[in-house]
Amino acid sequence: MTDRTGFLNFAEAREIAKRRLPRGIFEYIDRGTEDERALAGNRDAFDRIKIKPYALRSVSNRSTTISLFGHEYSAPLVVTPTAFAGLVYFNGEVELAKAAAEFGIPFTAATEAITSIAAVARASSVPIWFQLYLWNKEEISFELMDKAWSSGVRTIVVTADTPVLPNREFNVRNGFDVPLRFAPRNVFDVAMHPRWALGVFGRYVVTEGVPTFANYPDQYRKNLLRTDRGDPLDLMPNLSWDHMARIRNRWKGTMVIKGLLRQEDALEAKRVGADGIVVSNHGGRNLDSAIAPIDVLRGIVDCVGPAMTVLADSSVQRGSDVFKLLATGAKAVLART
Repeated sequence: MTDRTGFLNFAEAREIAKRRLPRGIFEYIDRGTEDERALAGNRDAFDRIKIKPYALRSVSNRSTTISLFGHEYSAPLVVTPTAFAGLVYFNGEVELAKAAAEFGIPFTAATEAITSIAAVARASSVPIWFQLYLWNKEEISFELMDKAWSSGVRTIVVTADTPVLPNREFNVRNGFDVPLRFAPRNVFDVAMHPRWALGVFGRYVVTEGVPTFANYPDQYRKNLLRTDRGDPLDLMPNLSWDHMARIRNRWKGTMVIKGLLRQEDALEAKRVGADGIVVSNHGGRNLDSAIAPIDVLRGIVDCVGPAMTVLADSSVQRGSDVFKLLATGAKAVLART
């Protein structure tokens, strides 16, 4: 194997990121919530499952290609939506979309992206997916859906497990919030990472201005340093299946609901007409006592039957993790890259 990237696995990539990124950004991407029991539980659940391989079976004609929602892909993988990906690397969302297209797998742009859905879609040679958070004012979400559709998006991934913001205490300690809070600790941290300060944040300032959440509506959009605009994400605490039904009625493409862990919810998703679901605990980043997705995946797959496409995610680090989710019933796996 030729190492062209400086790393060969998740752990090595994580160490490189830890060195190159300011602590606030690295921990936002890397860590869970509260005591991180769900994050550890995800890893423990994968490690508990063992593979019993067959021997002496020909694998000369093996293939990883898959048909997903009527499209052919080179592997059962989807690049999962990640907020702030554009702060990890300059134009990070665009580069991820290009890489996904090159490898023949879908890329899912996030609501909380630094680059707009239109710009990411233009940069990709294949149609991208779009992840949607619902604002408390439903019409704002509908307008964003319309923008995604006009940009060529035909698969929308609605996040259902974040009616309120999670309690990520390390973000508070690191001052990593919107707007960013300045303190001696994080100012020194940024100064100790000049490659990021100049090559990412500084490059945005020079070419585009201070970064902002490009998909936010005008009344909520602000750069990451301003304090004079609305709440960064005015979530919908009364989020319900009625909202999912209204999205289904408006969205004419493929609708996937992300963040389900119960069979009852999977059946509700089927009832409102969703084409697929993602069995997910948000990577252990929302509810710290949430069960690991792989522990409930088989029951959900059996419950909804073959008419519903079931995807899965959370804490995937190796090809063996992908294999275990597929063997447990997932059609494809969402993973961070």
